[in-house]
Amino acid sequence: MRGRWLWRLLRPSGSRDSWTSAPRGRFSKAPRRDFLTTTTKEGYDRRPVDITPLEQRKLTFDTHALVQDLETHGCDKVQTKTIVSALTTLSDASLDTFYKEMKITVQQLMAHLDSIRKDMVILEKSEFANLRAENEKMKIELVQVKQQLVHETSQIRADNKLDINLERSRVTDMFTDQEKQLMEANTEFTRKDTQTKSVTSETSNKIDTKIASLKTLMESNKLETVQYLAASVFPCVAIALGFYRFWKYNEHALPLLPRLTSEDLSVSSAKADSKVTH
Repeated sequence: MRGRWLWRLLRPSGSRDSWTSAPRGRFSKAPRRDFLTTTTKEGYDRRPVDITPLEQRKLTFDTHALVQDLETHGCDKVQTKTIVSALTTLSDASLDTFYKEMKITVQQLMAHLDSIRKDMVILEKSEFANLRAENEKMKIELVQVKQQLVHETSQIRADNKLDINLERSRVTDMFTDQEKQLMEANTEFTRKDTQTKSVTSETSNKIDTKIASLKTLMESNKLETVQYLAASVFPCVAIALGFYRFWKYNEHALPLLPRLTSEDLSVSSAKADSKVTH
């Protein structure tokens, strides 16, 4: 009860704002942010202390119920009034003493809160200065990191461009070499083809020449064979005809002419041979 009453006493009247946590576990009306902020003076200076005078205070117990309770237990009205007045005086005195102690406590709390406010202002100023210095330092570091990143990016871009150019030149040289080798192979193939065609044509010409010479030889051999056959057949035919004529002649002329001698027959056969050869 005392703590709740002290909290109600310390809380400013008419204020419905929510209290937020401040440094050192205190309470402050400052809004919660990422950085500490100073609080207004009204949060600490406005501490209305409402101490009711002794005559206007309400009693903490029911006197009428106490009188009835005492009368039921055998006390008369004078004793009851005396006891109730004594209890009332004692309660008022104790409450007055308690109020005075609370007033002193409130004054001490106000002084303590003022010192806390000063400490918080100093702390917030120092922390804000430190935060500002750290912020500036972080800005400088960020600028340096940005410059370093830009430098590294440009260097990497230049290296990549150089690598691409080198690779392009290498591919171009390789393509040129391949094209040169292809042209050489094509030239060699053309030369081999020409050589093969010339050899083939020469061989074909030789074959044709051989065939023509063989045909000529066959024709000459055929003609010679025909001549030999004619030279052999015609004398035989002439001899046969001679014998046939001779036989016919002998058959018709034997009775009329004398017989021919062998010499005449040889002469006639020689004449027949000479006619056949001519």
